[in-house]
Amino acid sequence: MNGTLILLIILLYFGALLLISHRIGKKHSGNEAFFLGNRQSPWYIVAFGMIGSSLSGVTFVSVPGMVRTSGMTYMQMVFGFLLGYAVIAFVLLPLYYKLNVTSIYTYLDKRIGKRAYKTGAGFFLLSRTIIAAARLYVAVLILQTCVFDAWHVPFVVTASVFLLMIWLYTHKSGVRTIVWTDLLQTFFLIAALLIILWQVAKGLHLDAWGMANVIKDSPHSQLFVFDDWQSRQNFFKQLLSGCFVTIAMTGIDQEMMQKNLSCKNLKEAQKNICTYSLFFIPVNFLFLCLGILLVHFASIHHIVLPALADDMVPALVTGGYFGIPAVIFFTIGIIAVTFASADSALTGLTTSICVDLLHIDRQKEPQARKTRLGVHFGISIAFILIMLIFKAINNSSVIDAIYTVASYTYGPLLGLFAAGIFFKQKINDKVVPYICVASPIICWLCNRILQAAVQYQFGYELLIINALLVMIGLKVFQGHR
Repeated sequence: MNGTLILLIILLYFGALLLISHRIGKKHSGNEAFFLGNRQSPWYIVAFGMIGSSLSGVTFVSVPGMVRTSGMTYMQMVFGFLLGYAVIAFVLLPLYYKLNVTSIYTYLDKRIGKRAYKTGAGFFLLSRTIIAAARLYVAVLILQTCVFDAWHVPFVVTASVFLLMIWLYTHKSGVRTIVWTDLLQTFFLIAALLIILWQVAKGLHLDAWGMANVIKDSPHSQLFVFDDWQSRQNFFKQLLSGCFVTIAMTGIDQEMMQKNLSCKNLKEAQKNICTYSLFFIPVNFLFLCLGILLVHFASIHHIVLPALADDMVPALVTGGYFGIPAVIFFTIGIIAVTFASADSALTGLTTSICVDLLHIDRQKEPQARKTRLGVHFGISIAFILIMLIFKAINNSSVIDAIYTVASYTYGPLLGLFAAGIFFKQKINDKVVPYICVASPIICWLCNRILQAAVQYQFGYELLIINALLVMIGLKVFQGHR
């Protein structure tokens, strides 16, 4: 790979983002712009841009790699996403807009109490910090391995430079900036995906009809699993998991909801969510199609694929099999999703700490702005430190473990919001922290016991069970003060 060319692409791409940030930051650099975009974001721009911020470098390499072990059954979960987005659009968004919140965890304060509010914000901060750092680590590691290792650039320098780039174009206007930069990044992501597909098709000497036939006839093209209830790919498990994962990781996640709250009104925010959810289906389907075509290419050319599924796309696309254009656009795609997911996380975490923990609304504007900039910079440093920990462990399986641990922390959040919506009586705020901490521990113990006793291991349904345990605990102690 031509490292100089890749570096030039990164610099040009960053220059475009910085230009957008500069133009917006000249007029809008206050806290209202940073946290809510002055509530002037066009819904269609938000909808398109959220595709890039929802995906990541992990998605770019992991979803195509999934076909080697589970075919196209991931689409069952994607269909479940649609149900989750419907709940977000017509249940959660009306609550947030009615209360006119900056942080969505303010809802827990008004409905349950201060302890629920702090507990919910704390679980979000823990979850999103780990996930965002893990996503960024995977993407930066790909570029480090493919480009910067050849120049003997230390990983800590690469990680720090990327975080500095993201900090530079987000620190002034936050959400107001990333609504527009995400538009650019999503465009490049989809363009990269389509061009790589085209280059792979050229390498296979296939037209569109030929690609469709290869995908249809592939042993990896299975979409649905109805007959095996033990399988983690069972249709009903995947559908329900997709629904609840979306509610948890989008609907009650400050990072993801912040751009929705920047729309002019509830109706436009609902249009955004509904449109965005429909975009998500073809994008994920194309990633899976890319995976099948790459497996087919490796098969007919007798190429030994890497042991790890996540290494398949980088190995084949950057291995010179499909020409320089595929390498260039793969790099652009990785950069696009890296910046899009990391800038949203950085802004969402800054907002939650400033609003939920530091109560920045009680400070005067000059002091509030200084506080916000300090928090924003501090989170950037935290990302670098976490990425260095991942690098020190030097085990790719740690990423899967981190996501599994993080999935435990969304269960209590989901349970808190569900209890607030469905329970009519007042909830005992004093017991909330204890129940929310106990629930993931109980789930972990149950998972270990079931795995040892009957070889059953929880999948994504663990999120639902975790939330139900929180709701049961809150119901049991509802009458106790």
